[in-house]
Amino acid sequence: MPPNQPAQIAGLYRYPVKGLSPEPLPSVALGVGQTLPADRRYAIENGPSGFDPAAPAWLPKSHYLMLMRNERLAGLRTHFEDDTHLLTIRENGKLVARGDMETAEGRAAVEAFFATHFAHELKGPPKILSGGGHSFSDVARKVVSIINLGSVAAIENMVGLPVHPLRFRANLYVNGWPAWQEFELLDRTFAIGEARLKVVKRITRCAAVNVDPETAARDLDIPPVLMQRLGHNACGVYAEVIAGCTIATGDHVTVSS
Repeated sequence: MPPNQPAQIAGLYRYPVKGLSPEPLPSVALGVGQTLPADRRYAIENGPSGFDPAAPAWLPKSHYLMLMRNERLAGLRTHFEDDTHLLTIRENGKLVARGDMETAEGRAAVEAFFATHFAHELKGPPKILSGGGHSFSDVARKVVSIINLGSVAAIENMVGLPVHPLRFRANLYVNGWPAWQEFELLDRTFAIGEARLKVVKRITRCAAVNVDPETAARDLDIPPVLMQRLGHNACGVYAEVIAGCTIATGDHVTVSS
């Protein structure tokens, strides 16, 4: 790929609660060695995990409610307010739960909703987990996830159906790169204004991407198609922030030579 292949940010998203709604952002401040602010700040424990909020450590996503197994989560519409820590949950347009995620009473209100509505999918009492600046990412290091919309278009051609980009639950969506060119950026750095990000890993895809983020239907089988057509089931990359700055939708993305 030419070093200055024109590209720009088509979308910015965070996911305050693992498995719940994406929240679009017009702009965001990137911090060195950090995720997007409040990205995967909370998780819903599915049975005892041993997670210690005083000494937070990475655990596999199987310990939490998540889309790979619990696709009904995609049918909820949630919103998190940074100032009040209030999480609001709606289903079919109706308010079904709300609570301050930083108080015992607020967490209990949210936990009660999941205990009732996801009873048959739980291994134990659901519990809201958080731990300071811990991020309940699928990987142990603090990263920003990136999806190339050119690759999403290629997947649409493979499956012969529209593929909503939010199936991939990325932080940054980039428009202008040819399909799969993001894989050539491994161990390379790209710039968004004054921000610098270093690509550190491909994103291996699980059954979560088979869930439509609008209908909550498990209606595609993307990872096997990728494996059959490309010999791998990766789509997207993780990057570490090595120089911070505020970035915004529409900003240009420039790959270092």
